[in-house]
Amino acid sequence: MPGESDIAFMTQALRLAENGRYTAHPNPVVGCVIVSDGKVVGEGWHQSTGAAHAEINALNSAGDKARGATVFVTLEPCSHHGKTPPCCEALIDAGIAEVVIGMQDPNPDVDGKGLKVLKAAGIPVRTGVLDEQVRLQLAGFISRVTAGRPFVTLKMACSIDGRIAMASGESQWITGPEARADVQRLRARSGAILSGIGTVLADDPSFNVRDPDIDTLGRQPLRAVLDAQLRMPLSAEMLGLPGQTVVYCIDDNKQQALTDEGAEIVKVGGEAGQVNAQAVLEDLARREINNVLVEAGPVLAGHLLTNNLVDELVIYQAPHIMGSETMGMFETPAWTALSHRRLLEITDTRPVGPDTRITARFAG
Repeated sequence: MPGESDIAFMTQALRLAENGRYTAHPNPVVGCVIVSDGKVVGEGWHQSTGAAHAEINALNSAGDKARGATVFVTLEPCSHHGKTPPCCEALIDAGIAEVVIGMQDPNPDVDGKGLKVLKAAGIPVRTGVLDEQVRLQLAGFISRVTAGRPFVTLKMACSIDGRIAMASGESQWITGPEARADVQRLRARSGAILSGIGTVLADDPSFNVRDPDIDTLGRQPLRAVLDAQLRMPLSAEMLGLPGQTVVYCIDDNKQQALTDEGAEIVKVGGEAGQVNAQAVLEDLARREINNVLVEAGPVLAGHLLTNNLVDELVIYQAPHIMGSETMGMFETPAWTALSHRRLLEITDTRPVGPDTRITARFAG
């Protein structure tokens, strides 16, 4: 069992890792703390792909104090040459006495190789300190490299009676400005925003990060639209914005005009007029997308839920009642009995302005 000091230093490493939440994509967020005689002498985190890893930044921070010290790092150090040199070699060269790791890296390029290199150099290694917390922090990266698809978060805004729009389609604005600002942070931490053509036609959304206080180092999430028959208007707002728009379709006969406007068209399978969402997520994983935020209407949201393609729900609930002449959050026509319901585990509930943000994952 890890001691109190182990937990405290790994907790600090976890906090440091969060500094890269908006910028490290597609790499995992990683934090590192270097401790000598019970005191932190160096710390670092991974900021962006191609930049120094957390361990290197921590070593640079510690300088000569790293010799004989203990390293606490949330994820197993790499031992291969990628866009940066191996972190294991740097730790060995710095004279580190011990390495404490949150979790072993599931990436096949690493996956225990770093542990072996460190141990072969005579450096004691301990693993599994706050493993569960690290797994939660790296859920998207883990899903991509082990399951072959990103971690999917479905975001919805609704009234307290669970309605997302009036029957006419009117929906702006159900929640307040604080909730909308919070969604900007959800977007910034996501590699892609996924939606359907119905939402594009109804709202002409941008699906970009617009908050000037959120520094993404210029990165915008990829915009992925499920559009079976390529009905996206050439005047769609997102086509004229920085960043990449990928349109997934079943029939690509109309692709040239959209391609000329800068969209990438990808033809995938489908049935009953719906694009194969599983194939879309697999393609996004191949593009090194770790986390997908779904901002969609009840049809696509229900389709993803029915096909068990949602990992997490984030619901912004406003304190008002919209009544009966409205739209619900999910269309799930196959759910006809109480036994079809999906049980949830609420992981977080907090006020966001006058609204309430509820975060939940599926139980069992």
